[in-house]
Amino acid sequence: MQNQEGNAVDADTVTLTSIQTSEIDEWENFKDDDIMLQQSAIQAEEAEKIPFVGDKEPLSSLAVEYKSGNAILLEKIEVLIKQYAAIRRTRGDGNCFFRSFMFAYLEHILESQDRAEADRITVSVEQCRKTLLSLGFAEFTFEDFFALFLEQLENVFQGSEGSISHDELVQRSREQSLSDYVVMFFRFVASGEIRKRSEFYEPFIQGLTNTSVEQFCKSMVEPMGEESDHVHITALSEALGVPIRVVYLDRSSCDNGNVIVNHHDFIPSTRGDLTNGNDGGSETLKPFITMLYRPGHYDILYHK
Repeated sequence: MQNQEGNAVDADTVTLTSIQTSEIDEWENFKDDDIMLQQSAIQAEEAEKIPFVGDKEPLSSLAVEYKSGNAILLEKIEVLIKQYAAIRRTRGDGNCFFRSFMFAYLEHILESQDRAEADRITVSVEQCRKTLLSLGFAEFTFEDFFALFLEQLENVFQGSEGSISHDELVQRSREQSLSDYVVMFFRFVASGEIRKRSEFYEPFIQGLTNTSVEQFCKSMVEPMGEESDHVHITALSEALGVPIRVVYLDRSSCDNGNVIVNHHDFIPSTRGDLTNGNDGGSETLKPFITMLYRPGHYDILYHK
C-alpha cells in the first residue's frame, strides 16, 4: 500500500490510524451531557442497593465513613455526636428530603400518639387539597396520594384495627409503591404552596434558576427524583405547619478557628400556636423533625 507521496505504508499502520481517528471523533461527539447522564445512571444503580429508609444506626458510623476524609468534617462529626445519638439513612435517589420527612413525621406520631397534632395536620391537608383545586389541578391527579398519607397517619395510632408497629412502619416505608405515593403527596403539597404564594417564593426561585415559578414547580418540585433545597423545605413546612430543623455537615470553617455545625430551623408562619403564650414570651417551640444535610443528600437525625 502507498501513501499520497507514493511511499509504501504498512496496512496495519493504516488500520491503527483509522481506529484512533474514529475513537477521537467518537469522543468529541460524547458531549458533557452524555457524561453526566452516564454518571447519573451509575449513581441511580448504586442508590438502588440502599433501602428507601434504612435502619437506625449510631452516629459514630459517620466518623467511620469519613475516617480518611476532610479533617474539618471529622471534627464536625465529633461535635454532632455530643448532641445526637443516631442517624437513619435514606436512599439518595433525589427524593431523600421528602422520604426523610415522611418517615420522621409518621414515626413521631407513632411514638408520641399525639392525636391533637394529627388532627391539626389533617386540617392542613384539607386546605392543601383546596389550594390545588383552586389552582386548576384536577382532583383525580392527586387524590390517591392524599388519601394514602391520611391512611398511614391513622394507622400509626395504636388500638385501631389497622394500627401498625414501628417495625411495620419501617417495612411500609421500604415498599416502593406506598413510599413513592406518600412522596408524591408531599411534592404536590409543596407545589401548591409555592404556586399559591408565588410572589413570596419567586425571588428565591430566581436565585436558583431563571425559570418561572410555574416552570420551577413543573420541572423541579412535582417530578419524582428531583432534588430539594430550601424552597422545597420552606414550602412543605409552611403548607403543613410542621417545623423542621436541618443540620449542615459541610467543609465550611469558622474565622475564629472553632468548629461549629450550623443548622437552620424552618418555622412555619402559619402556626400561631408555636409561640409560648403561657408566660407571654415569644420563644418558639423546637422542631421535632431533624435532618442531616450533606451536599445533595438528607438523612434523619435523632437527638440524645
